[in-house]
Amino acid sequence: MLERLGGEDDGLFDPPGPVGRRRIAVASALSLLALAGLAWAVVDRFAAHGQLQAAQWRIFGQWPIIHYLLTALWATVRVTLVSGVIALPLGALLALGRLARTPLLRLPATVYVEVLRAVPLLLLIYACLFGLPGAGVHLGLFWQLVWPIVLTNAAVFAEIFRSGVRALPRGQSEAAYALGLNHWTAMRLVVLPQAVRQTAPALVSQLVRLLKDSTLGYVVSFLELLNAAKVLGEFDHTVVQAYLVVALVYVAVNTALAAAAGWLERCMGDGPSPTRRRPTA
Repeated sequence: MLERLGGEDDGLFDPPGPVGRRRIAVASALSLLALAGLAWAVVDRFAAHGQLQAAQWRIFGQWPIIHYLLTALWATVRVTLVSGVIALPLGALLALGRLARTPLLRLPATVYVEVLRAVPLLLLIYACLFGLPGAGVHLGLFWQLVWPIVLTNAAVFAEIFRSGVRALPRGQSEAAYALGLNHWTAMRLVVLPQAVRQTAPALVSQLVRLLKDSTLGYVVSFLELLNAAKVLGEFDHTVVQAYLVVALVYVAVNTALAAAAGWLERCMGDGPSPTRRRPTA
């Protein structure tokens, strides 16, 4: 009984029976038919309004337009990379602060995480755009977009790290204390590496969200990919085509990130994990 309930293959739920599998298959088929019908309706309306004519798409095969979009894509990737490089370690430090035993570290970290998770990112961008110049702080367009993204995502990364630490068996830290390690050394050498390993898929998913956050660059007039599509569509009267092309680019980038997440999960899941051992009867 314990093996059936606690096996790593079955998880928390029993596999569906014949009736359940049949219902899932019928629901999946109906969903696919509905999506296909919706896609056909959208394509039909585009064709009726002349949006699928070759002349409307010819501009995207010209090198100046391709170079323009590639430059905007690089700007988006640069915002994502810089924001992630700053937000990830900052989130780890905030998580350690929330897990600290002293209230002097725990309370400020808790207040920061709770407040920044509640404040909309757009509001932070407006605060940097209008509030900082009034205080005598002048940032470039790039940093006016990066810092709000960093401040918001650091709080989210902190919660991801903290949940990973809380999900570890208590025996991990107790074993480290038994070896003579103090709290911070045990966190750095034993607990946090395992938490990062367990939360790697969630971290990559948040990086995908961070990539989407860069689309708010239009607020500060930063020419990232979506803003470049808006400018191009309004200039050449191909708004629908520009947004569709950029949407495909975002899908390709996010698919690559998802593939990287799967590869990272496989690489980090090679070794045995103490939380995934099959219990014995």
